[in-house]
Amino acid sequence: AWDTGRRYACYVHVFTEYVCEVTLCVGPSMMPTLNQSGDIILTESWSLRKNELRRGDVVVAISPRNRDAAICKRILGMPGDRVCTNAGEGSARTFDTVPKGKVWLQGDNLYNSTDSRIYGMVPLGLVKARAFVRIWPPHEVLHTPTRARARR
Repeated sequence: AWDTGRRYACYVHVFTEYVCEVTLCVGPSMMPTLNQSGDIILTESWSLRKNELRRGDVVVAISPRNRDAAICKRILGMPGDRVCTNAGEGSARTFDTVPKGKVWLQGDNLYNSTDSRIYGMVPLGLVKARAFVRIWPPHEVLHTPTRARARR
């Protein structure tokens, strides 16, 4: 029984580490793409390993402000892209170029999101997975949150 339990735990670890994982995203920052009360999404890390992340992808990352928390944001800038660093602030727009090894992450809810406009460029190493399908709530199961709302 002990060996079966360890074998099962190993299978679960390998599956969630290399195939996909179920993730709960809660909060207002990704509205209207994701619901404030919480959506369950499937995430995969294969895109990270293959360097296939793209502008517009919804990703889960470790928060640059709190390494014990995860964030769910959209990639709006990849290395080499010019991004508006103060979108939604009402002042004259400022732009910066995303350096190598970093991304610009932003919530879809421009006025209620703590994102790269607050904490700056995010190291690619903090990005842990790419969302590829929402599985809850049931009436929105087939909606794919990634790349659907790419903005520049």
